[in-house]
Amino acid sequence: MSSFLIDEDLPHTLSSRLRQRGHESRHIAELGLRGLPDSAVFRLAQERAAVLISRDLGFANTLQYPLGTHQGLVVVRYPSKIPVDLLIKEIVESLAKLDEREFAGALIIIEPDRIRIRRTGN
Repeated sequence: MSSFLIDEDLPHTLSSRLRQRGHESRHIAELGLRGLPDSAVFRLAQERAAVLISRDLGFANTLQYPLGTHQGLVVVRYPSKIPVDLLIKEIVESLAKLDEREFAGALIIIEPDRIRIRRTGN
């Protein structure tokens, strides 16, 4: 099963929902690390060998976070007014569609009714 680090811009309950599905998952707030700069959040994900899940579009910058150099980045692109329960359901269902090997080094964008995956070489 995959290991995930959830950024503070996503609900805490996402982490527990992923654990219910058998994944190792921790939310930044659970670790007492709110307010870390993006670079430190990214570094922590790599130290934990975890896929980072965030709404922060900065993590989609492949110049700053090059493809193939990390455990995987998932950027969630849903409207800010979506109900929390629906957002969590959509994220969990989208992640369930992916094989854990697809995360390594990839940038994965989750949007309503769409998952985009960027890897080295494509």
